[in-house]
Amino acid sequence: MTEQVVRPARRDDFFCTPPLHVVLVEPEIPGNTGNVARMCYATGSQLHLVEPLGFEITNSRLRRAGLDYWEHINVRVYPSLEDVIGPVLPLERCFFFSTRATRPCWEIPLQPGDALIFGKESKGLGPERVEQYKNQLYHIPLAPDTVRSINLSNSVAIALFDGYRRIAGIA
Repeated sequence: MTEQVVRPARRDDFFCTPPLHVVLVEPEIPGNTGNVARMCYATGSQLHLVEPLGFEITNSRLRRAGLDYWEHINVRVYPSLEDVIGPVLPLERCFFFSTRATRPCWEIPLQPGDALIFGKESKGLGPERVEQYKNQLYHIPLAPDTVRSINLSNSVAIALFDGYRRIAGIA
């Protein structure tokens, strides 16, 4: 007789419709993107990748990080950020992450269907995009005099799960 495992972590009341979007601008490391893809699948979020990518979408490290869920992950790839913002995602519902931002991520006025946008691992969004989107720019707080930034997939996890928590109204 097979024992059924109870998984109370699987909850319908935590996530929103429409789901949040995650946009990775020019991601460079396949393992990070694979981890983000797995988080998007776990939360029902939509993953958008903006080229150029630092790897092939068929890369084994990318698939390994996504594990056996890769076939279920809905990933959309775009040639530029301008092909996502406007045509697919409304600019006013896009929120950008940067260590150069002055406002913490918990101040984002999130709603179902909003987009969380992250830059590449080596340079973030870049100074021109930081300036362009400065009114929608947020950071994940870090202790003073410590690291320059945190790993991309960790940043996405923090922002994504905090976003769903706040949308669900869970303190």
